[in-house]
Amino acid sequence: MIIGKKLRVLVVDDTIVYRKAVSDILSEIPGIEVVGVAHNGKIAMAKIATLKPDILTLDIEMPEMNGIEVLAELQRTHPNIGAIMVSTLTTDGGEMTMKALELGAFDFILKPQSKNPTESKNLLKQALTPILREFRLSRNASSFLRTKGEFNKGAKTVLRKPIKSISTTSPSSTNGKIRPTINRGKSEIVTIGISTGGPNALTQMLPMLPGDIGVPILIVQHMPPVFTKSLATSLDNKCALKVKEAEDREVIKKNTVYIAPGGKQMKLVASADGQNRQIKITDDPPENSCKPSVDYLFRSIGDYYVGRTTAVIMTGMGSDGTKGLNILSQKGARIIAQNEETCVVYGMPKAPIETGLADVIAPLNKIAEEIMKSVR
Repeated sequence: MIIGKKLRVLVVDDTIVYRKAVSDILSEIPGIEVVGVAHNGKIAMAKIATLKPDILTLDIEMPEMNGIEVLAELQRTHPNIGAIMVSTLTTDGGEMTMKALELGAFDFILKPQSKNPTESKNLLKQALTPILREFRLSRNASSFLRTKGEFNKGAKTVLRKPIKSISTTSPSSTNGKIRPTINRGKSEIVTIGISTGGPNALTQMLPMLPGDIGVPILIVQHMPPVFTKSLATSLDNKCALKVKEAEDREVIKKNTVYIAPGGKQMKLVASADGQNRQIKITDDPPENSCKPSVDYLFRSIGDYYVGRTTAVIMTGMGSDGTKGLNILSQKGARIIAQNEETCVVYGMPKAPIETGLADVIAPLNKIAEEIMKSVR
């Protein structure tokens, strides 16, 4: 957590236009100090010792030493320095960004495609400002490049509620009526909401699940188009489960992980035969400024799996997912929240934990275990 002093930023980009644009934007943000610029990774690494930045804005594709190579070197020599990747909306850019996030980059932004300089600058500012704010506040951000297991040391799982049944009062009720007790059976579906820090967290958590888990898993990871497909491909190569980007109207199957496509909304609906459940991909508006939105997915699941849903809320900025968890809680879902100590950004799990929605609060390395308890 970096409080009480300016956040020192080194801008690293091969393109002079972006170097200047990012530097100008950062200079306008209170609490930010641009300590230098570099046009490739090799020069950036040479400047770090003297400039002592807290974080780099780091272009992925650069000559001599690219962004991935810089991250690997930071991990080895300067693990307390963070990085925000600057990527292009291409398949290659998506694959390299996934690699960067797995290596410990805090987050990424897209290079604006607009040819209008003013519009591009505004888009960059909108993207960078909240990420830098969260980096300043995060207790783990500045050490995320360290050994992956480090955050889990000493972290324990906390059981918050009985797990066999649940009684809740409807938030919309004004007469104090108590809802009937819902008996919880073993879960027949798992759904996960996640954002900043997500690719790295999913890379650690999903491979812990067996290939015969026996239920489908539906995930919303806040990401733009192209990147969710790259994420799915990357995870599929690491997991015993099949991992794919979700497609419209496909029937959900056991032992498969479906990731909502970036720039679209994903929900669960009944299939025409009434026997199966299928995914519907829509172009509905963003919710909580998110598309895909966790709330949008979560609230679609409750009616189909009353008392048989496991919902997991993990690291991420904002509060997307809280409203959906309220609905799922009333439907008897078992709710698992990632604990503050292992979140890169303790945003999305915060309200569910503080308001008592979470049945279980677990460190990252215990979430898979808690999921397995709920489905077996």
